[in-house]
Amino acid sequence: MTMITNERLIGALPKIGIRPVVDGRVGGAREERDAETMALAHKTAEFISANVRYPNGLPVQCVVSPCSIGGVAEAQICADAFSRENVGATLTISWSWSYGTEVMDFTPLIPKAIWGINGTDVGGAVFLACAAAAHDQKGLPAFKIYGREVQDRTDYEIPDDVKDKILLFAKAASAVAYMRGKSYLAIGGVCMGIAGSIVQEDFFQEYLDMRNVNIDMVELLRRMDRKIYDEEEYEIAKKWQEEYCIEGEDENIPANQLSRIVKDKAWEVSVKVALIIRDMMVGNAKLAEKGFTEEAHGYNALIAGFQGQRHWTDHYPMTDFAEAIANSSFDWSGLRQPYILATENDSLNATSMLMSHLLTGGTPQIFADIRTYISPETALRITGLKLTGRAANGVIHLKNSGPAALEGTGMEKDQAGNAVMKAFYDATEEDAKTCLKATVWKPSDGISFKAGGFSSDWCTHFEMPMTMVRINIVKGIGPTMQIAEGYSVDLPDEIGEVIDKRTNPTWPTTWFVPILTDLGPFRSVFSVMEKWGANHGSICYGHIGAELITLASMLRIPVVLHNVDETRIFRPTIWDAFGAMDPYQSDLMACQKLGPLYR
Repeated sequence: MTMITNERLIGALPKIGIRPVVDGRVGGAREERDAETMALAHKTAEFISANVRYPNGLPVQCVVSPCSIGGVAEAQICADAFSRENVGATLTISWSWSYGTEVMDFTPLIPKAIWGINGTDVGGAVFLACAAAAHDQKGLPAFKIYGREVQDRTDYEIPDDVKDKILLFAKAASAVAYMRGKSYLAIGGVCMGIAGSIVQEDFFQEYLDMRNVNIDMVELLRRMDRKIYDEEEYEIAKKWQEEYCIEGEDENIPANQLSRIVKDKAWEVSVKVALIIRDMMVGNAKLAEKGFTEEAHGYNALIAGFQGQRHWTDHYPMTDFAEAIANSSFDWSGLRQPYILATENDSLNATSMLMSHLLTGGTPQIFADIRTYISPETALRITGLKLTGRAANGVIHLKNSGPAALEGTGMEKDQAGNAVMKAFYDATEEDAKTCLKATVWKPSDGISFKAGGFSSDWCTHFEMPMTMVRINIVKGIGPTMQIAEGYSVDLPDEIGEVIDKRTNPTWPTTWFVPILTDLGPFRSVFSVMEKWGANHGSICYGHIGAELITLASMLRIPVVLHNVDETRIFRPTIWDAFGAMDPYQSDLMACQKLGPLYR
C-alpha cells in the first residue's frame, strides 16, 4: 500500500508563534538575556515540531519572532510577521522582567500561553505573574506556564513539567487553529429525531469558526446516475472491496433475506457512495477532467455527516461501508488520513470525533451508541458466568452500525505487542490487512434497513486505553463536553457473544469500562452510563482527557463531566477568578462570561 497525506483541504496549515520577551532597558538589562531568550525560543519551537503533528502527519510548524520583544514597537513587528505566517496561537517566553501590557500579545481570537522561567535572579516568574494578570484584566485568556523547580542561569533546557504544559497547549491550540475556515457538510437532514443531527450553525460559526454546507441526499443519486465520480478509481475500489472485505453470514430470517443480485447491487452502490462522499467533502480534480468543474472543488469539509435513516435506507442500500472506510486510515488508495464522517448526520458527535482526531495527530475514531450498561448481576444471570478484572463492576456496550473505524478491532500492535490504534503515518500495509481480516461485512438487518447493504461486524478483543467524549448543546448554556477515560476490555466469548447477540449481531462491538473515582458519576460504571448526555459518543485510543479539557477551555466549552485527575488539568489563569475552589463551577462561569471564542 502507498501512503498519502490526503491534503485536499483548502487553507494554509496554521503555525504556532514563539514570542521571546526581554527586559527592554538597553544598557545592561536587555543585553543580559537577549541572545539566551531567543535561543530558548528556537529550542522550544524545535521541541513542539518534534512532538506535535497535524492530522495529515506533518510536524506542526512554529515561527519565532524576527526580533526579541522589549516594548510595544517590537511587539507589533512580531504581530505583523505572525499575521503573514498564518500563526494560529502564540507562546511567549521570558527569562526576565518585562513590561507586561507593552509586550503582550493583543490578538483576540487566538490561544495564548506564557512561559515565565522560574529563576531567582532576573524575574521571569515576576513577569509571568504580571503578564497573566494583564491578560485577565483585559479579558484575553492566557495559559500560565511555570516550572516547579528553579533553573540556574546556565540551564537552557526545558524542564519536564514545563514540557507537559507546552505540549497540552500546543496540541489544543493547533487543533483550534486547524478547524478555522473549514466546513461541516451535512448530507441530508434530521435523522429519526436525533437532536445532534439538528445542525446548529451558530455553534459551528461562533465556537469553531467553521462554515456549514447542507446538501440533500438526492445529490448522491445524481452523481451516481450521471457518473460524477472517477470511474477508473471505482473499478479499483470495487476490486479492493471484493478482495479484502469478507462477506459474512446473513443473519436475517429467510423472509427478510435479499437475493444475490440485490446484494451485489448493494455492494456497487456502497463503493460508489464512499467515493462520492469523499469527493463532496474534499473535491477531486478528476471530476474536472470529465467536465464537472463545479463538483471538482468539493466543499472543503473537514467533517461530514450522512442522514441515512430512514429516507435513504428504506429505499437504497445503507451506507455503513462508506462510513466505516472513510473513518479508517486506509482504503483502496493505500494508507491515508481518515475522513471524519458521522452516521445519522450527528454533527455534535462528528465534532467530538474531530477534536480527538486533531489532538492525537490524526488517529482514527470510533463512533458508537453508548448503548447498554451490563451489570455483574445481569451478566451472571444471562450467561451463568462472572465478570472479572476491569469488567468486574460492569461494562458499557458500545455498538452502532457503520461509522466505527476498523482499527477499533485492536489488531494493530506496537513494538511491545500491545493493541493500539495508529495514525496512518505509523501504520503499515500489514496493519491494514489484519484489521480487514478481523472484520466481516454482514448483510444488514432487514427490519431496520429494508433496502439492504452491509454492516461491519467485529469485536474489540483487546484491552486498550480509551477516552470517550461527547459534545452536547443545552438550552441556556450552549455546548458542553463530557469526557470518560477508561479501557476497552476483552470479555470471554461465553459472556461477550451471548450478550452481544441480544442486540443487532451485524454491528461492531467494544466493551468499555470507565476509570472509577470517588467523585460524582464516576463512583460506578452504571452512573457514567446514566449521566451520559446523548445516545452517541466518540471513542479515541489513549487517555486524552487533559488535552480535551485544555481544548474546551480555548473554545469556551464547559466540561460538565470528566474523570481526569486535577493535576493534569490545564486552563487559562482567568478560570481561577471564577472560583479556584470549585473547578466545575468556575469552568461553567468562565465559559459563559467570556462567551464563544469567535462571537
